Amino acid sequence: MPQSIDKRLEQIVDSGQREVLAGGAIGLEKESLRVSPDGGISQQPHPSALGSALTHPYITTDYSEALIELITPPFEQAGEALDFLCDVQRFVYRSLDRELLWSTSMPCVLAGGSAIPIACYGSSNAGRMKTVYRRGLGHRYGRVMQVIAGVHFNFSADPRLWPLLHGLDGGRGELRHYIDQGYFGLTRNLLRYGWLIPYLFGASPAVCKSFLAGRPTPLQEFDHTTYYEPYATSLRMGDIGYTNSKEKGVGLKANYNSLDAYVASLTRAIDTPSPLWERIGVVVDGRYEQLNTHILQIENEYYSTVRPKQVLEGLEKPTHALRSRGVRYIELRSLDVNAFHPLGVSEEQLLFLKAFMLYCLLRESPPIDILEQREIDQNLGGVAHRGRDPSLALLCRGRERRLRDWAGEILDQMQGICELLDEGRAQAPHQRSLVRQRERVADPEQTPSARMLRQMRERGEGFFQFAQRMSHRHREYYEGAALSGERLEWFRREADASLRRQGELEADDEVDFATFLRQYFAQ
Repeated sequence: MPQSIDKRLEQIVDSGQREVLAGGAIGLEKESLRVSPDGGISQQPHPSALGSALTHPYITTDYSEALIELITPPFEQAGEALDFLCDVQRFVYRSLDRELLWSTSMPCVLAGGSAIPIACYGSSNAGRMKTVYRRGLGHRYGRVMQVIAGVHFNFSADPRLWPLLHGLDGGRGELRHYIDQGYFGLTRNLLRYGWLIPYLFGASPAVCKSFLAGRPTPLQEFDHTTYYEPYATSLRMGDIGYTNSKEKGVGLKANYNSLDAYVASLTRAIDTPSPLWERIGVVVDGRYEQLNTHILQIENEYYSTVRPKQVLEGLEKPTHALRSRGVRYIELRSLDVNAFHPLGVSEEQLLFLKAFMLYCLLRESPPIDILEQREIDQNLGGVAHRGRDPSLALLCRGRERRLRDWAGEILDQMQGICELLDEGRAQAPHQRSLVRQRERVADPEQTPSARMLRQMRERGEGFFQFAQRMSHRHREYYEGAALSGERLEWFRREADASLRRQGELEADDEVDFATFLRQYFAQ
């Protein structure tokens, strides 16, 4: 591919098919911790009025019974995805008994990890597998780490874009292989330049002391309830978060240089026993404590800021789906929950992220070697902990670069993409979002992380008080935004249908759980 974004955009315009750049689809997955009015993690089961967490397509749970995950279908327009996310959160709030959806990514674990209920999915083999997997995560990494919440941004390019780019690049080889290469190139660039996301949108510069449960920490004390770092943007993406803990002690690093290399690296981890996890055991006193004693129980245990994905067919392994049908979309996982927006994410963010995805797709993306991978890890950790520090230097091919200079260069290169995306739109929303991000690069005090710390200082709040205040404010927003009768009935039908599907799964099991697991991993 041409190194110049402007050259690539010129080729697309000259093709007469510029509209394909604005096509494609985006979807959202938003995690929200259910808490009691006093801020404690809910001990109540997933509300039955929301349907089955195992089979509902839009309302499920993540690690904990209290950690709701809300999923939108793919939409072409950001506003459509946000409208659906708003509606599903309205429906959820109708089913909560005085509870709140926590407004931030970082939880306050007032009663410790033992008070975090693991998600339950019923008695079917598929449901048991999900619960056992989570039990294993708790043994391996601790329950507290698992209830950190985030927003995932899913992106797929317009299907018409791929034949166009393939032709511009000479049309050699199979189109499916070209598409897989293109999505993995996008993935590598998201890793290279992904430090920009926590800088612009990070909203976890502080944590409740209860999260660390008395463990030693290099974090500074904000007040008697809160730790923080003065220039942090997203501690969720830093050393105390879920990201880096995956690779400690197990020697695992996914390879993103091709689909085959990626599948092979994850498959090797799923098939390789780990002495670290063998100490836990699998069946202990008649109960499954984890799915296996391997480096990874399943693919999803490998945490990364970005995942290439394919839509699964039934109980299909993700690596099997990728190998069989290639990459369908890319999942960006580095977004903190936006504490200042009742939806947890704003349209301004989504417009920027779509343009950023296209930027990463259209620019050159060479393979990542070991040295660059170290730079990627260092840059992400540096921005997470010190992103607003004027003295912070990032690494680019062995050379130091000021964050402000590098970020400004990326945003300048995105200008042409935003202009094409805005053609025919009177308000130029992508360009307005780009301007807003330029302002944040020029003035770190305009970032959400700085805004959060500023409010905490001005109000004399610790992190817990800030998050609880915003959670109550967001609940008031949803209580004042009623669903239409038609929309309410649609969500009720989806909930009822999901409960029926769970019952059918439980009735249809024909093998014992051990046999089920053997068949699953034999794919």
